[in-house]
Amino acid sequence: MSNIEQEPREESVGAEKPNDVAYIIASRRRAALQEIDDAPFGKFHAKVCLVAGAGFFTDSYDLFAINIASMMLGYVYGTAGTGSSLKQLNKAQDIGVKVAAPVGALFGQLLFGWLADIVGRKRMYGIELMIMIIATFAQAMSGGGHAVGIIGVLVVWRFLMGFGIGGDYPLSAVISSEFAPTLTRGRTMTAVFSMQGWGNFFAALVAFIIVSAYKTALLNDPDVVDSMWRILIGLGCVPGVLALYFRLTIPETPRFTMDIERNIQQAAQDIRNVLTIGNSAVDPDAPVQHANAPKASWADFRKYFGQWKNLKILIGTSWSWFAVDIAYYGLGLNSSIVLNSIGFGTPTSSITGTQLVFDNLNNICIGNLILSAGGLIPGYYFSLAFIDLWGRKPIQLMGFIVLTVLFIIMGFGYDKLTSTPAATKGFVVLYCFANFFQNFGPNTTTFIIPGEVFPTRYRSTAHGISAASGKLGAIVALVGFALLKDIGGTDAFFKHILEIFALFMLTGIFSTLLLSETNGFSLEQLSNEDQEGFIKGN
Repeated sequence: MSNIEQEPREESVGAEKPNDVAYIIASRRRAALQEIDDAPFGKFHAKVCLVAGAGFFTDSYDLFAINIASMMLGYVYGTAGTGSSLKQLNKAQDIGVKVAAPVGALFGQLLFGWLADIVGRKRMYGIELMIMIIATFAQAMSGGGHAVGIIGVLVVWRFLMGFGIGGDYPLSAVISSEFAPTLTRGRTMTAVFSMQGWGNFFAALVAFIIVSAYKTALLNDPDVVDSMWRILIGLGCVPGVLALYFRLTIPETPRFTMDIERNIQQAAQDIRNVLTIGNSAVDPDAPVQHANAPKASWADFRKYFGQWKNLKILIGTSWSWFAVDIAYYGLGLNSSIVLNSIGFGTPTSSITGTQLVFDNLNNICIGNLILSAGGLIPGYYFSLAFIDLWGRKPIQLMGFIVLTVLFIIMGFGYDKLTSTPAATKGFVVLYCFANFFQNFGPNTTTFIIPGEVFPTRYRSTAHGISAASGKLGAIVALVGFALLKDIGGTDAFFKHILEIFALFMLTGIFSTLLLSETNGFSLEQLSNEDQEGFIKGN
């Protein structure tokens, strides 16, 4: 690696003398960090994975349930579409309900990322989940009136829900990273992030169960769809409620206590407690010996990121996340439209009325289940298996290269790949491979790397900036997809959208080259800061 020298953790202390206060505090800090990094994976680490993962399950369920719910909303509150007897949301409404959450997430990632570096990970953890729970429940209870329509109300609540979802990204990433042992840090963070795939899968599964349960009622009264989408959305708050207590009671990370609160003694005590009893306690009357470590400030931020070796890492993490989310959300939140556009599972033209509504919803749910199980979920677990063996950078680079090739094939070969029912199945297979290599590739690694490569005082902030860049990509993709897909006729431009995705995957290859490998290095080694003399004398 160009910027990281793999050195023993007991680095020299230069001119410091063994009786210096700074030397003693620095020695305690090194010993405490060593204890975290060398600890075996235990019950507490598993608890962190489950608590953080439950949030990501909720995030993903809430984000991707709208993919199916938007069709249900169209059947109730939309207007008849061109060339179709089914009602659907107009373009502005469809964009609004889909893009509101990513817009909210962008702001949440920036604000919560910054606050977690200022007031602490623990103090912010759980607040974002409460926002998500309240906003999700409010969506299910929404109604319209003379002054405002229900779609407008849903857009507001989905923005607030997205704000909470955005806060979950830097908090869960940094907490899982700072508690994890060095040798299993990649797998720990991947295990947390993999719950995104299960959230996506369960959103489609719950929708399928609801559609099946309401079949008789739906065939007799199409207005029952108004209850169906509310149940689908409302159930998204259940896993969040179950995880809330554990988030509110998770201990502060020792690295924050050590490097930002600068309380080495408390951090060392916390490490011993979490590794033995799985919790920590703060004695307010205990004497505190503060370490004189670098403090976060605007001047220090500019100084740190003013160095090219640090700035290029932030550019690399941010653009890579932006590029992959162009395709991930462009397809993920429009998979129902994609399935319809290629005619996969589309009901026969002889079916009309409520039977058409049922068949269409049923087929879209099954299609989404196939896409999730066939590509999304396996991709996460291939990453889990190889992330600490191959490293992050090779997996991300491989993913971007393969995705570039797949989108070129899908885009330029679209007409032939959708010309017959047999060929369409081949297109679905390629689509599943694209989902697979997004998750066994940059969608996973862009979450992991920003949680590792920055110093503790800016780790959450920089992760928030990187994640917000990703959500900006999602917003661009969602708006662009909606505005471009019907140029030249219904879904006529879709093949060119796939070609545009290929271009962004190509740019991700070059942004990945800006990054250094993080596998096997401690967070302090990855910070690009000399740990010799990191603690100064007072």
